Amino acid sequence: MSPTTRLSTRISAIAESATLRVDAKAKAMQSEGRPVISYAAGEPDFATPPHIVDAARAAVNEPRNYRYTPAAGLPELREAIAHKTRQDSGWPVPPSQVVVTNGGKQAVYQAFQVLLDPGDEVLVPTPYWTTYPEAIKLAGGIQVDVFAGGDQGYRVTVEQLERARTPRTKVLLFVSPSNPTGAVYSTEQVHAIGEWALEHGIWVISDEIYQNLTYAHDPDGVPPRALSIVEAVPGLTEQTVLVNGVAKTYAMTGWRVGWMVGPADIMTGAANLQSHLSSNVSNIMQRAALAALTGPQDSVEHMRRAFDRRRRTIVAELSKIEGVHVPVPQGAFYVYPDVTGLLHREWGGTTPTTSLALADLILDQTEVATVPGEAFGPSGYLRFSYALGDAPLLEGMQRLHALFG
Repeated sequence: MSPTTRLSTRISAIAESATLRVDAKAKAMQSEGRPVISYAAGEPDFATPPHIVDAARAAVNEPRNYRYTPAAGLPELREAIAHKTRQDSGWPVPPSQVVVTNGGKQAVYQAFQVLLDPGDEVLVPTPYWTTYPEAIKLAGGIQVDVFAGGDQGYRVTVEQLERARTPRTKVLLFVSPSNPTGAVYSTEQVHAIGEWALEHGIWVISDEIYQNLTYAHDPDGVPPRALSIVEAVPGLTEQTVLVNGVAKTYAMTGWRVGWMVGPADIMTGAANLQSHLSSNVSNIMQRAALAALTGPQDSVEHMRRAFDRRRRTIVAELSKIEGVHVPVPQGAFYVYPDVTGLLHREWGGTTPTTSLALADLILDQTEVATVPGEAFGPSGYLRFSYALGDAPLLEGMQRLHALFG
């Protein structure tokens, strides 16, 4: 029996997370003593705020947390999530329509599992986060890419979506702010896309994990809201699933608490699936997430301002490199420059023809880790996360200037 036949066809088809693979390689090089600077992982460099850690520490000492609890989540956490959804997404949803998951990834996986039948098509604005294609495949769906380049701010239009729509179209994936581009759709764009989805009876899975990380053009200005598609078009609430979590906003990537919000019958199905898949999320982590959502929010603003400062720095530094075009991100903590101007040119004795080859060249010659565009769609781009310290961020940019100067 060959190694490939030992695995099911379904699992053999899954690709490893490109972002985690690059990050693992960078960390392995760091463990060897090499001074690698990594822009690969979408992980805040801040510590989780102390009051959240304290809540988890207190929860460890409470015997009630040592037992099974409802698969859909602790009632008080579901209430807090419902409150956040009303406040930030404009959807007055009851707690019964909330399911707490093991991170945002499980919410994404379950959303596709409960909505898709084999052969159903999902419209995926491209560039996209690396996990979406695998979650769609695991649910038997067919991914239909709808590409928007830097010339249109990485935001798809209704006209593009309409051209991609077929009788098999079941779901539109909507992400604003975006990973990997940092793009944020305007109020008018969200409204137009939402009305189009409502008109054609298309389900929307809206990933709102970065909704609290947006930035103004002016450093002292008020950051724009990442308008939720259900707030723009309230009629969509019966055909939309929101996914979210505490990982990015509260520097809690390792705590693994996310959630999904949607129509009652869909959330019942998701809770039933989760009851067999993983049961309840760790009660300790749920108590920590509750503290995050209901406690002081000053640390959130502190981190957002730091990300904004780093955003301005990395955009300015990348823009100094001839051949690099840098659309300015408005949200999340990524910048996604077009690097086609660096391809088919010799750098340090190597001539890269793809962004994958360019990313390898950069890592080998400068010990700077980035994620190539092939991980998110077409070649010709690099993703840089600026969720790292100010000093290493600037040092990494200086290394790139030395290579491409």
